[in-house]
Amino acid sequence: MPISGRPLLENWLCMLHRSGVSNVVVNTHYHSGIVSNFLQRERFSSWVSSVYESELLGTAGTLRNYGRDHPRETIVLAHADNWCCCNFCEFIEFHRNNRPKHTVMTMMTFRTTDPKNCGIVELDNENKVIAFHEKIENPPGNLANGAVYLLEPEVFEWLDKYPHCTDFSTEVLPSLVGNIATWENTDVHRDIGTIKDLLAVQKDLPPVPCWPYPDDWDQMFSSHRIHQLLGQS
Repeated sequence: MPISGRPLLENWLCMLHRSGVSNVVVNTHYHSGIVSNFLQRERFSSWVSSVYESELLGTAGTLRNYGRDHPRETIVLAHADNWCCCNFCEFIEFHRNNRPKHTVMTMMTFRTTDPKNCGIVELDNENKVIAFHEKIENPPGNLANGAVYLLEPEVFEWLDKYPHCTDFSTEVLPSLVGNIATWENTDVHRDIGTIKDLLAVQKDLPPVPCWPYPDDWDQMFSSHRIHQLLGQS
């Protein structure tokens, strides 16, 4: 799906690339062939791969499998269906050097204009999560979970301890309340889950692209009718 003419997934990969992330795995299921074709380009060949799930394992299941092969690493988990622009290096730096002691992950948060339709987080005086309020009528604030996380190995130890858990948001996060640090994205973070929201973000100023020179895939994509549809409203 394009934002200002460029694929949303490319924005995520560009942001990670600029932050020095050198190994990315894109989990595919829906439209897996289209996503795999997008990733089989020279600009991604040395550092981005994909894994296909014919039956979805759930976010926790996918992480569990990946963590077994990378047991001692800090891992980024990003739900890439949001439009996000921020200084990702600052997010990583905060997690490495400034998050509260004894926390096992850092959650990216953002201020939402529609709190009753978001997952709102409640924090203590160290900005650690003490409660979640998922899409309730009168949430206690407007600080929302951005669904982007930096995870330490302790999270994967928890996943192995509870192999029946499959959903990261509803099963893993509530079990780690009190051990989750937060970092607020004060730049751009938007849910684009509706046509109205998708149209609205087309007016945002896009970041400078990492790969400004078009390849064959870019040329094919530029002729897709989705650009005309988004420009009609």
